[in-house]
Amino acid sequence: MKDKDGNELSTVQVAGKVGNRVKNVGLETGVFLLHLAGLIPSHTLRKLFYRLGGVKIGRGSTIHMNAVFYDPTNVKIGHDSIVGEKTVLDGRASLVIGDHVDIASEVMIYTSQHDVHDPQFAAISKPVVIKDYVFIGPRAIIIPGVVIGKGAVVAAGAVVTKDVDDYAIVAGVPARQIGERKAKELNYRLGRPRLFR
Repeated sequence: MKDKDGNELSTVQVAGKVGNRVKNVGLETGVFLLHLAGLIPSHTLRKLFYRLGGVKIGRGSTIHMNAVFYDPTNVKIGHDSIVGEKTVLDGRASLVIGDHVDIASEVMIYTSQHDVHDPQFAAISKPVVIKDYVFIGPRAIIIPGVVIGKGAVVAAGAVVTKDVDDYAIVAGVPARQIGERKAKELNYRLGRPRLFR
């Protein structure tokens, strides 16, 4: 048997490739089932299925309908956080979302991307950390390896390619700091999620 580049493979290498394929099929099946769970118009039932799928969800947090997961087992969400509709949560590397975080609809958070300079187009995976009291506006994109500081605000449509300081307000493509949040002693709760979302 040969690999995609035409190199002969040993029996051990073939067994390893078969094992990886079986593992990937299992992961993809689980991700598909979570996609179906994302269509259920009940926060309680969705959370149950997401937790069974490996997502760690803190007390009082919710994920609105149609979330997309690439690997749920590395996604951790703190307490009292809300993730909006159609958000991409990429857990191929660690994705940690803190407490009281408000993520708007259609935000894309990636922990893995291809190295465009590598001749093999290899994947680069880096963790993403979103600290407490962060607000991320609709359709923002977070790139692998980014840390978003406590209380920071990411404007709608921003593409965050580097770390964001605590309480900073960032916007644009690529995102750059345009201001700073005035309140530094944040202590609010996000409250109850809307029904059927």
